[in-house]
Amino acid sequence: MTATTAPPPAAPASVTAVFVRLKLSLMRNGLRRSTGRTFGWCVGVGVALIFTLANTAALLSMRHNEHAPAVAVTAAVVLAVGWAVVPLFFFGGDETLDPTRLTMLPLRPRPLLTALLVSSLVGVGPLLTTLLVTGAVVSLTYGAAAAVVAVPAALLVLALCVSLSRAVAAANTRLLTSRKGRDLAVLSGVFVAIGAQLIRIGADSLSGGDGLDHADSALSVVRWIPPGTAVDAVRSADRGAYALAVLQLALTAVAVAAALRWWHRSLVRLMVSPDASTIAAAPEESGSRADGAGRTRRLPWPRLPEGRTGTVAQRQFRYMWREPRAKASLVTGLAVGLLLPAVAVFQHGSVYQCLWAAGLLGVQMFNLFGTDGSAFWTVAAAVADRRDAELELRGRALAVAAIAVPYVTVVTVGAAVVLGQAGSLAETLGVSYAFLGALVATGCVASVRYPYALPHDNPFGTAAPGQSSLAALNLLGGMLTAAVLCLPVFVPVIVLHATGHHGLLWLALPVGVPYGAALAALALRLAAPRFLGRLPEILAAVRL
Repeated sequence: MTATTAPPPAAPASVTAVFVRLKLSLMRNGLRRSTGRTFGWCVGVGVALIFTLANTAALLSMRHNEHAPAVAVTAAVVLAVGWAVVPLFFFGGDETLDPTRLTMLPLRPRPLLTALLVSSLVGVGPLLTTLLVTGAVVSLTYGAAAAVVAVPAALLVLALCVSLSRAVAAANTRLLTSRKGRDLAVLSGVFVAIGAQLIRIGADSLSGGDGLDHADSALSVVRWIPPGTAVDAVRSADRGAYALAVLQLALTAVAVAAALRWWHRSLVRLMVSPDASTIAAAPEESGSRADGAGRTRRLPWPRLPEGRTGTVAQRQFRYMWREPRAKASLVTGLAVGLLLPAVAVFQHGSVYQCLWAAGLLGVQMFNLFGTDGSAFWTVAAAVADRRDAELELRGRALAVAAIAVPYVTVVTVGAAVVLGQAGSLAETLGVSYAFLGALVATGCVASVRYPYALPHDNPFGTAAPGQSSLAALNLLGGMLTAAVLCLPVFVPVIVLHATGHHGLLWLALPVGVPYGAALAALALRLAAPRFLGRLPEILAAVRL
């Protein structure tokens, strides 16, 4: 009887190969969820590919152009910045960015880092980045020496972009998976919108006759910022400065090594240290907000009036700070209200663009009760008479006015001084205060008469399913009504401008302030009995 020999054990699969297949499986399975998701992905990839090819063609067309080095180096630096900030805003959209999903696997940090780095090169983002980087280095490649340097330069740029993105994601994983991270995701649209406006301003400034000359002057600084150093190494090699080219490539390699080192340390910390959010707070930490007598210290809210009005205002401040949609709406109003006057400064526009600040903060009064949701029953139970109803509305209006009035004042004064239109400050402030008061008035009435719910399962939604048209009509009708209510202030200002009586325009300030305050006070007083009688209807409308 002959003994059978056991087959040799199969060689263990490479960790890197497994991670690459895992990345491909995640992409494939993600597209199988629904037809709409697949269609949206294809459309998005198609648009991004067209945009990338157009920019790559633009870079290639700049060969032999004196401004090509400045454009190519700047494009590389912008790509790196984009890769670094994307995980902060779209962390939840890519499961591979969260390394804590791998904590239970027997993986060493270095093989894990290599596998994650290689798998990160698989996808649409790396492909589009490769096209842009190729266009940037080819636009500076003329001789054989430059062609030799162009290959490692492009690889170093791509490696730095990917490693920097992963390092930022790993370093902020605990934050981005917490409630604060979800708030940041909600606010990402605001930052993207602001960034788009800033890019547009920069593009407008570069489109002028001497715009690229300014870019050339900045090249002396940008060329030493990785990965701009790698792209500029191609130009250095083409000019015969081989030592300088090697130095620039070495600087980029050092930046890649530093990003990998940061990523490695973050991976080790995530794999071996417990999540602080799952550990009970220590006794001394849990009582850190208590004074010596054991009483909890009050949070530093602005000084508010005593009684129900101040209490309601403090509750609204807490909603603005803790509720993602309320926070996103407020930050949008603050950011865009400042951005549009800043655009006016860059484009030498009118100080009247500061009216956007009053308008965007005034609309915070619309749908006052949607944020409460089902918890509105506690408000309904505490409102017993007309006086309670008026104080409830007054407290909510006070929370909006406490932010809007000083903000509108600061933005308008700053824009008027920078634009050199200090003579128009008084009239602009008067019109802004009147418009703000009118929005508080119409928002209060609209919130009582046409309330609607907010979707709790969708942090980006502004209205529950089926109520989007009501929300749009509510906001549009309120804005138009507020504009009509401000005609007693708008019309005299227009007439004084048309007739040349500019010396009397300052009267808009002493007229606009009391007029806006009177509109708000009158609306609060008239809406109070209606609010008291519609408490059950409002509760039924705002809860899901």
